[in-house]
Amino acid sequence: MFDIGFSEIMVIMLVALVVIGPERLPKVARTLGQLWGRVQRYVNSVKRDIGSSVELEELREVERQVKAEAEALERSVQQAGHDIERDLGQLERELEQPVQTIKQAAVPDLPNKA
Repeated sequence: MFDIGFSEIMVIMLVALVVIGPERLPKVARTLGQLWGRVQRYVNSVKRDIGSSVELEELREVERQVKAEAEALERSVQQAGHDIERDLGQLERELEQPVQTIKQAAVPDLPNKA
């Protein structure tokens, strides 16, 4: 990001020593270090929050996909159940026809008494 070499840092330190003075320089350096630490903690906190937000959004997307798949599976199972019920009904009707034919053939027609 910044292209600052060792020589530039030495120049900055010399200017700071002349401008601030040797008595206040340690206090200023300590204060700058504390501020830099706070900035780093804040940046790390923001990164962590963004990372957890991204993970949460990914989990929500996975949840939506799983729900969609579950609904599709449920519809498929219901359709299969309806198909089975229809086929069973048709099979029952087909089996009833020979039974009715056998019953009619076994019972002779009784003469009508009128």
